[in-house]
Amino acid sequence: MKKESEMILKKVTLKDVQQLQEISIETFSDTFKDANDEANLKEYLKNAYNIEQLKSELSDLESDFYFVYYKKELAGYLKLNVSNAQSEKHDINALEIERIYIKTHFKRLGLGRYLLNYAINQAKELKKTSVWIGVWEKNINALNFYKKMNFVYFSEHIFKLGREKQRDILMKLVINK
Repeated sequence: MKKESEMILKKVTLKDVQQLQEISIETFSDTFKDANDEANLKEYLKNAYNIEQLKSELSDLESDFYFVYYKKELAGYLKLNVSNAQSEKHDINALEIERIYIKTHFKRLGLGRYLLNYAINQAKELKKTSVWIGVWEKNINALNFYKKMNFVYFSEHIFKLGREKQRDILMKLVINK
C-alpha cells in the first residue's frame, strides 16, 4: 500500500458535478463494459449519470460524495448514504457505500481500502451499527476484497443495468453493537 499522505479526500459539491459525471462514467464503464451488453450499459450511464440526476443526488442531505486524489490527480470517488437515501431500507442504523470506484491506472495503490476505511470511520462517527454495500455477483475481485475486509453476505437485490436485471450480493460489516 502506498503512503496515505499521498492520498487526499475532498467532499464533492454541486460545482463539481461535471467532474463527478466524467469520473462516474469512466470508472463504471471501465469496470463493467467487458461483461455487459453495450446498449444496456449506454442506457444505464445515460440515466444514472446525467447532470440532473447527479445534481439531485448531490443535493440530498443524507448522501455524500467524496473525490480521492493520488499525488494531486483525481483517482476515484465514493458515495455514502444514510437513513432514507439508502438504496435498500433494511437498516436505518446502517451506512451504505453505494459507489466506490477507482480509475483503472490508480488501482492496486490502496485507494479502495483508503475509501473503505473512511466510510467505516464515518459510520462510527454517526453511531451507525454497520456498513453495507451491494456488489455484482460477477465482480469477483470486489467480492473477494470485501470478504478480505471482513464484510459478510446478508442478502441480495436486483440491479437494473439498462434492460437487464442483475443480481447484487449485499455484504455488511458490523461496527457498533
